[in-house]
Amino acid sequence: QVQLVESGGGLVQPGGSLRLSCSASGSIFSINAMGWYRQAPGKERELVATITTGGNTDYADSVKGRFTISRDNAKNTVYLQMNSLKPEDTAVYYCNAYLYRHEYGTSLPYWGKGTLVTVSS
Repeated sequence: QVQLVESGGGLVQPGGSLRLSCSASGSIFSINAMGWYRQAPGKERELVATITTGGNTDYADSVKGRFTISRDNAKNTVYLQMNSLKPEDTAVYYCNAYLYRHEYGTSLPYWGKGTLVTVSS
C-alpha cells in the first residue's frame, strides 16, 4: 500500500504565505515526477506545479513568481511554498506522485486526499 499525505493547509490573509508538504509512504521502489494540483469550488482540478526527480520544475501561469515547488528525494516528500497568496488561490490542494510499479513495468499516478487552503480577510 502506498499513501500520500498532505499537510500545511489552513486559513491565511491575502498577501500571506503557506507551505504545503506531502510525504509518500508504504511500498515504494522509486518516485518519478511529483506535483501539486488544486480544485476550487465549482471548478475542475488544475495543475499548479510539477517537479521531476532531477529538479526540473513547471508552473501554472497563475502562480509563477509566487509559488515554489521543491522535493526531498531522501524523504519521499514534495513541498509547495506559496507566497503573496490571493483569494483566487482558495482551493483544495492535492499532491500527486508517479511511483514505479514493478508488477506493471511502468509508473502509475497516486493522489493524496487533499488539504484545504483558504485565502480570506
